[in-house]
Amino acid sequence: MIERYTLPEMGRVWSEAHKYELWARVETLVVEAHAAAGTIPESAVEPVRKAAPPTPEAVAEIEAVTQHDVIAFLSAWADNTEPREAAAFVHFGMTSSDLLDTALALQLTEATDILLEKADKLVAILRDHALAHRATLRVGRTHGIHGEPDVWGHRVADFAFGVARSRDRLRRAREAVGVMAISGAVGTYSNIDPAIETFVADKLGLKAADVSTQVILRDGVSEWTSALAIMATVLEAVALEVRHGQRTEVRELWEPFGKGQKGSSAMPHKKNPIISERLAGMARIVRAQIVPVMEGIPLWHERDISHSSTERIALPDASIALDYMLNLTIRLMSGLVVDADRMRHNLDSTGGLVYSSTVLLELVEMGLERDTQAYPLTQRASMKTWETGRPFRETLREEADAAGLEIDEARLDEATRPERFVQRLDGMFEKLAKLS
Repeated sequence: MIERYTLPEMGRVWSEAHKYELWARVETLVVEAHAAAGTIPESAVEPVRKAAPPTPEAVAEIEAVTQHDVIAFLSAWADNTEPREAAAFVHFGMTSSDLLDTALALQLTEATDILLEKADKLVAILRDHALAHRATLRVGRTHGIHGEPDVWGHRVADFAFGVARSRDRLRRAREAVGVMAISGAVGTYSNIDPAIETFVADKLGLKAADVSTQVILRDGVSEWTSALAIMATVLEAVALEVRHGQRTEVRELWEPFGKGQKGSSAMPHKKNPIISERLAGMARIVRAQIVPVMEGIPLWHERDISHSSTERIALPDASIALDYMLNLTIRLMSGLVVDADRMRHNLDSTGGLVYSSTVLLELVEMGLERDTQAYPLTQRASMKTWETGRPFRETLREEADAAGLEIDEARLDEATRPERFVQRLDGMFEKLAKLS
């Protein structure tokens, strides 16, 4: 991921320097386990333990010749080992993927923990925002068209629960990628005791794979990538709502706009929803990683490396992008401006058409047959209001008079009271208040 969208903490997880720190940690634990089992001399442990991980530059210089990153790492690390002879016992009985997959599991769990912490924060922000607006009336829209009265808190509550489910899904996916293996060339433990794998897994807080064939089957990594993509898309849903709400014709919502911020190089009046639009674009990046990662599940026999190049790009990019998105959505929702007066203005802007559903039911309860009387009458009045802009109650009264029907005005007063439409949301808000 380019530097523009990489936050420092997540960037460090995927840095070359940190990767080599993890590689050194894994290899050191294997050396310690071998020494404890009497497989290698105890004297090799301390020199390996004290050897500083090699720099990315040192590894790159050797890899330019060897064309093999693990061998380059081992050679560069050996150069840092005193005495160098102790390095002969590093990587004893292992194969490259034992190191690569185990260290990758550490990177994936570290990245996930960063994402989960921010997701927790965002859930709380969305929850509190929704509760603060449980009585802020607005129009609910279907197909982009005014539907019925709603409250802004109801819309945001949907996002709060959606992010919470996405967080919980990611938490489960953390278990799927917190899996390591040290099982040898084709996963048969031919030159290494399974007890070594168990020892290292315990020290790293990982789970030893149920089975490995040098590599760990990529279904877990695919699950993790999918979980990231789902969360990214839920964040895009939040962004899309804000983008719509900030349109000039709507003007119900405004992204935070800082002092000195400029909206357009040509039009000084502009305040564009750039945060929300950026979120929409970043979500595409995260979703785009699903198929390439999933295609790493089928490999030739016990192993090939067709998944390797893909994962070097896809896994860091997906987690770095989602980390950036979470940070951006937290900023968006923490500073979101809600224009309650404009929401009410828009609710009333169709002259009462948003009450057509309850008017229809009231007419049925007054004794009109639904399909042949109540619906046609309500629809005719609605279309007349659409075309003329006259209040719905006025056109409804005209259509009723023309049909020889008497309208109970008191009942229509209650049917066109917007609070009536949201009075059964209390249970939902009670559940929301408990969300954590």
